[in-house]
Amino acid sequence: MNATKKGMSRREAIQSVLGVAAMGTMLLPKTSYASTPAPFREYGSVKITKLETFLVKPRWIFLKIHTDAGVTGLGEPLLEGRALTIKTAIQEVEPYLIGKDPRQVVHHWQAIYRHAFYRGGPILTSALSGIDQALWDIKGKLLNVPIYELFGGQTRDRVRVYGRAANAEDMKKRKAEGFTVIKTGVAKKNPANIVENPAFIKFAADNFASLREAGGPEMDIAIDFHGAISQQTSKVLIKELEQYQPMFIEEPCQAQNVDTMVEIARGTHLPIATGERIFTKWGFREILEKGAASIVQPDLCHAGGITEGRIIAGMAEAYYVPIAPHNPMGPISLATGLQLAASVPNFLVQEQVTLGEGYLKNPFKLQKDGTVMVPTGPGLGIELDEDQLKDKIGHDWKNPETYNALDGSVVDW
Repeated sequence: MNATKKGMSRREAIQSVLGVAAMGTMLLPKTSYASTPAPFREYGSVKITKLETFLVKPRWIFLKIHTDAGVTGLGEPLLEGRALTIKTAIQEVEPYLIGKDPRQVVHHWQAIYRHAFYRGGPILTSALSGIDQALWDIKGKLLNVPIYELFGGQTRDRVRVYGRAANAEDMKKRKAEGFTVIKTGVAKKNPANIVENPAFIKFAADNFASLREAGGPEMDIAIDFHGAISQQTSKVLIKELEQYQPMFIEEPCQAQNVDTMVEIARGTHLPIATGERIFTKWGFREILEKGAASIVQPDLCHAGGITEGRIIAGMAEAYYVPIAPHNPMGPISLATGLQLAASVPNFLVQEQVTLGEGYLKNPFKLQKDGTVMVPTGPGLGIELDEDQLKDKIGHDWKNPETYNALDGSVVDW
């Protein structure tokens, strides 16, 4: 019998090929046959019509993705000091997205990332991050739910955030404002040399001691080495800081050589944090596998957006490592971090430099317990205040240029 005979069902064809249909024996159970797939549920047609970017003071770039449904999505595809580069990268991706359904977020992430051929790096993944944020914002708005609902619902209703303090006086102000976590930098009179002397170490340690005294034992104080302290000096300084129990040591060296950070991490009991200059799940894999950090800090404006942020958080959870998203940027970036924090179990603390005053119609508010509430509106849960933004459009912010005070050689900032 011809198994492809017209009108024959798939089940009949299978039985015919097996040669058992006539005998009525050895019949496969009905559950073994693939059923005809049901058609996709029709949600209506939605298409992307335009990608709009605008530079926003002091140094940010905002992205707005428009659709023919009248719904727009917000993203912050920032690369500090390279705003025009990112703006161009967005323009290069725009032809792919025009006419596409914005709700296929992960599909678009894969296409933008993989069709570039040269993958990763700060430019591509920063542009992709902002696009990803905006697409999730659109999807949440179309479904009328916050983004965290699309990831299984809330794991928390508020998010601990930290402020900044350079000295004891700053610490007293932040404490009065309600912050329970503060981050500071390494106090120094000049950029650090590769190998520093006792005077440098004492100056930095004494400043941190003054912060600890002003903040008290209940204040969590992190210190950011910013990758600008050499591994040789970092080891000495970390030992001196251990007595004051910092919450974590951030970027104790540059991130390109993971084994260097592993060596530093093994030399102290203090938590080591890193991640702001690491991109995608592939970048964080080595950090986690080698135990280079016990806190990871993906920047959702650089590392791949919300899509990649959740994957990185899941990878980190398997190593009992919390996430503390990096965010020295604007209110869209903060809103993105809050959505991620609300949807993962291993969240520690969220960085911020603005709660959105002068940018958002409803800025975030610092609660008495040092947290901000997770927004409950659809998508990212924020809306830009276009009127207040008018005098903030446009900037020409440049990265600082720092040099050694003795010989004029280039140093990290």
